[in-house]
Amino acid sequence: MSEINVTAPSPEVSNVDCPPLGATFTLGAEITPTQRAYLKRYGYLHFKGVLNEEEVQLVRRVQDELQERWIAEGVKELKGVPLFFGPGLDGSPAIYRIPYSSEHSPELRSLLDDERFTPLKALVGSGARVGHSEQDGVVLNRYVNTPDSVRPGLGWHTDGLRDIFYLRMPKEMLNFGLHFDHIGPEDGGLRLLPGTHTQGLLSMIFKKPYFIWHRPDPNELCVTTEPGDMTVHDGRLWHRVAQSTRLNAERRSLFVPYSTGAPIIRDEQSRTVLYHRIGRLLRRLKGGA
Repeated sequence: MSEINVTAPSPEVSNVDCPPLGATFTLGAEITPTQRAYLKRYGYLHFKGVLNEEEVQLVRRVQDELQERWIAEGVKELKGVPLFFGPGLDGSPAIYRIPYSSEHSPELRSLLDDERFTPLKALVGSGARVGHSEQDGVVLNRYVNTPDSVRPGLGWHTDGLRDIFYLRMPKEMLNFGLHFDHIGPEDGGLRLLPGTHTQGLLSMIFKKPYFIWHRPDPNELCVTTEPGDMTVHDGRLWHRVAQSTRLNAERRSLFVPYSTGAPIIRDEQSRTVLYHRIGRLLRRLKGGA
């Protein structure tokens, strides 16, 4: 999650032609007025081919190495943020969600600090930074669709709820995600309700039951991705991760937190926030951890 500095000036986009819903873009030296207009209207952007094949393989390797390390060492949480456990494709233990991943991989940290991502910081605000050590840090995700999986998808939600649990009103926020698999409609993946980032607080809280509601919405957009693609979406959008219709399938992604303002730094003595406690309870009810 990345908070936008709403006091920072932003280029005028009201007179710029906006491409139709479903457009994709190339990440260049700056965020163009057209891209800003699209983000303002629909609440998301999709950049093609931001990482090359070698970099995609690097991230996949880092994810596997951290998973092997944390399982071998019996680590259950980092700085009060739980690791999400469940069976992998072969039935052996797997970690579905790894927070603070770039803190434990200099290669990953260096990749995410690369200059090609600098234009994205202009979307966040003056002084934007990668929050390697802030809140949940850089998060590696793994969605596994097997008969025993406890995380084949993720139900409808907005990230405004997270701000509420941090005892603050929801602010403008952007989520930056990198994707590492070919994902078509049959493979599940990210679903968005375009334009819902402008909704009011009541709709943000009560429009759908958080996390447990997986039903398709007639207005949802399926974001189809290739390895190395990047998506940016406003966390106030209603969104979900759909379950793959293919059995024994896996989807990997990484979320990069860009932050401004005073950092929220956690340490090993930090308590687990309430929404993570609730999530852990729900996973345990499904047989996970």
